[in-house]
Amino acid sequence: MANAKAWIEAMRLRTLPVSVAGVLTGTGCAAYYGGFRLWPALICLLFAVMAQIVSNFANEYFDYRNGLDRPGRDGFRRGVTEGDLTPRAMRAATFGLLALTCAVGCSLIVWGGWWLIFVGIAIALFALAYSTGPWPLSHHGLGEAAVLIFFGLVPVVLTAWLQTASWDVLPVALPMSLAVGLMGANVMIVNNYRDYYDDKKAAKHTLAVIIGRPATASLYLVNGFLALLLIETATITRLPALWQLGPLVYINLHWLLWQTMRNSEGSQLNPVLGKTSMLMFGVSIWALAALAIN
Repeated sequence: MANAKAWIEAMRLRTLPVSVAGVLTGTGCAAYYGGFRLWPALICLLFAVMAQIVSNFANEYFDYRNGLDRPGRDGFRRGVTEGDLTPRAMRAATFGLLALTCAVGCSLIVWGGWWLIFVGIAIALFALAYSTGPWPLSHHGLGEAAVLIFFGLVPVVLTAWLQTASWDVLPVALPMSLAVGLMGANVMIVNNYRDYYDDKKAAKHTLAVIIGRPATASLYLVNGFLALLLIETATITRLPALWQLGPLVYINLHWLLWQTMRNSEGSQLNPVLGKTSMLMFGVSIWALAALAIN
């Protein structure tokens, strides 16, 4: 039972809405253009969640191997560092799940064609390159930019395209994908804001370490307003006024989370991270409903 709990913790369930949000939003974009297709949507959803878990496993394993974690950290409990899981088991789980994820992704070739193999390779490389390789992205201030691309731009646009087989979805899908990406980057920002002191001590150069905590908190706020602007760019002329209550609720909740974030320290930021993730998920549910109905 304890071992199962450690594996569940390693999946970081509170962050998984980040990968779900991109697929839901992309499906809403497809539905707006009359192209909803259930099976590619479900496979995209499964693939996205599995790819994020692979990235989470890899992050835990390689940060442990590189001596960047310490027992008793403020963030999610690291099973390998705390001795709940062996490094060998985590490494096997990382690459085993990566292989299964690639197999799931290959099934999308039926709808999208063989060129998707190259997209899959890029996603697989990102899942590992975030934490390892000659230039780990998360160690050089590029974690947020990678999230913007691989949890925003890629899943939203590709999910919409796979269901419609048309790039006509881009006027809605492109700004929505960037909005989702910025909200996903905010989840990463809270994570790195919380871990600032540990990461600085370990010489892990996250964006928060590079620009400092005050600027990181400001970036969180700015990203939320940029996301709102992008959502409005995509929807203000396409949705009835009543539906714009969704983005209004979002930006008010975002403001409240920012206020909480800048007045919190250490483990107090874990709920902020989870709520930032769930706020992103809520926006994706709104986008799916609003775009599908209208």
